[in-house]
Amino acid sequence: MQSVNVSGILVENTVLISEHLHREVKVDFFLPKNVADPSQMSLLLINDGQDMEKLGLEGILSRLYQEEDSIHPLLCVAIHCSKDRKREYGVAGHPDYLDRGDKADLYTSFVRKELIPYIKRTYALHSFREMAFAGFSLGGLMALDIVWNHPKEFTKAGVFSGSLWWRSIDQTEEEYDDNKHRIMHQRIRHGYYHEGLKFFFQCGNMDEVMDRNNNNIIDSIDDTLDLIRELVAKGYDRDNDIHYLEFPDGKHDVPTWGRAMPEFLKWGWGK
Repeated sequence: MQSVNVSGILVENTVLISEHLHREVKVDFFLPKNVADPSQMSLLLINDGQDMEKLGLEGILSRLYQEEDSIHPLLCVAIHCSKDRKREYGVAGHPDYLDRGDKADLYTSFVRKELIPYIKRTYALHSFREMAFAGFSLGGLMALDIVWNHPKEFTKAGVFSGSLWWRSIDQTEEEYDDNKHRIMHQRIRHGYYHEGLKFFFQCGNMDEVMDRNNNNIIDSIDDTLDLIRELVAKGYDRDNDIHYLEFPDGKHDVPTWGRAMPEFLKWGWGK
């Protein structure tokens, strides 16, 4: 493992050999320095870790810790994707209509059975105050799916411009129906309420231009708001359990997600 000192943060990186994914997985760790009580530290896993430099995660964390003193200790673990991103990210056990996401169950197993045990061993932490997962676009869908399916392990999901359109048949098919064929919406609708779960969603009005139902709202926002309604119908409180952030000028890009990251971190772990 290699280490780099950043103001207020220790940044380390390593490469794990995953038996589940049959590949090397590069992982970056952003560890706050001088944590008085490590048992009170939370864990945040982040998909698409290769984008953290462009997103500016180091600087964001340094500012929140040192300049603002606004968040509790948080170990951020950024997982780099592979060339199989569209196969490893998705909804576990439910590939989309093009069979994308067919390795999402293997990625879930890597996270739960290989990565988290490695983190606990490496940092000599038997447990965390809480564990959360965040991601962007398709990585946001994957993060949400893992949190939703493992509520005894995770407490929060952060979904930035999430690919919540993920569907079982092509939307150009005559029988396509939003209420039947969006996979994550169906997973939540047919799932169960789990006390303690909380959700953060971010969208931008410039995420895309598609508007399949011609209601003058882009699909990514429609899909997100519809999923929030599914969560509310399941029993989650709209004000206390769900946070929705919409940028009028937000795009489907890393700089936009970097703008949203401080609000997510303060929402989840603010003092």
